[in-house]
Amino acid sequence: MKNVVLLGSTGSIGTSTIKVAEDLPDRIRLLGLAAGNNLDLLLAQTRKHQPAAISLTDPAKARSARDALGTATEVFCGAEGLVKLATLPAADIVLIAIVGTAGLQPALAAIRAGKDIAIASKEILVMAGETVMEEARKHGVRVLAVDSEHSAIFQCLEDKPASSVRNLWLTASGGPFRNTPREEFPNITVERALKHPSWVMGKKITIDSATLFNKGLEMIEARWLFDIEMARVKVVVHPQSVVHSMVEFVDGSIIAQLSTPDMCLPIQYALTHPERVESDRVQTNLAKLGSLTFEEPDLERFPSLGLARRAGEIGGTLPAVLNAANEVAVDAFVNRKISFLQISETVARVIGAHKVVNHPSLEEILAADAWARVEAAQ
Repeated sequence: MKNVVLLGSTGSIGTSTIKVAEDLPDRIRLLGLAAGNNLDLLLAQTRKHQPAAISLTDPAKARSARDALGTATEVFCGAEGLVKLATLPAADIVLIAIVGTAGLQPALAAIRAGKDIAIASKEILVMAGETVMEEARKHGVRVLAVDSEHSAIFQCLEDKPASSVRNLWLTASGGPFRNTPREEFPNITVERALKHPSWVMGKKITIDSATLFNKGLEMIEARWLFDIEMARVKVVVHPQSVVHSMVEFVDGSIIAQLSTPDMCLPIQYALTHPERVESDRVQTNLAKLGSLTFEEPDLERFPSLGLARRAGEIGGTLPAVLNAANEVAVDAFVNRKISFLQISETVARVIGAHKVVNHPSLEEILAADAWARVEAAQ
């Protein structure tokens, strides 16, 4: 039995994690649950799974939760509440599924408390990959992948050394605009951008999939997670989303992990690793799928990949700036303040204006993040 703290229990990854816990009640106990402000769903999850503690962003909603639950469950709130959940003494692993940068502090707190972490939030390693992985090594804990692409690479590598790897190949669906002519991009609406061909996800990551910024962030994440320099992290477009990623070894062999798209599979593997536990949730019929295709990504139509590679190669505070500027730009697009094309244009301008700090402290990373948000908003 593993005691799991789940940060972001009401989002798409969080609700999938709860499905996995319900599939494996003899192996997974939900010890702590944190939500943003979805009080009703968090209360329903709490009554069903009886965690020791929960947390909400809004203090007023936390008070409502205390009134509703009584003394049976401890209720925390805000950024401090996330850290308290992440460091619960009985926790074995902390799964971080919070969108944006809010997961960084609880991730570091969990590591320093000796907890393994499972990361579904790309921003943690994009912003502070050097710091997070150094802390994990220092404290002897594991950083496990929940993203389907990084889980696939993790499964393919099986602890083989970085020196045996020629390239890591992240697969991308190509998003809803894979075949859309560049001249139509100025007319792309929010509604069209939110229709992903393969996955059902939250707004932020769905827009990131449409711009391919998600793949750019995943490149930087893979660089730190697997201790591979950016030059060996590649992207190939694979519209069927069945090959979740691949490892090309120095002898020319390529090992891939395949399944029908379902986030429950990488979540379960992260929580049960190193074991594989029986589940009927994911079924893959290769004959029914028929064919799998691959394409080069179009870097002119999707400049996000080039911007992310540049940020990852330069390093320091630049990936944090890239991530923050993209968050602001995506929010502006969703709120119809800028066009689809202006997302990448905004990010390019902000990273171009940034003075990079190499090997930054956590304070310097957070300062760069804050600067980028102001710069992007302007």
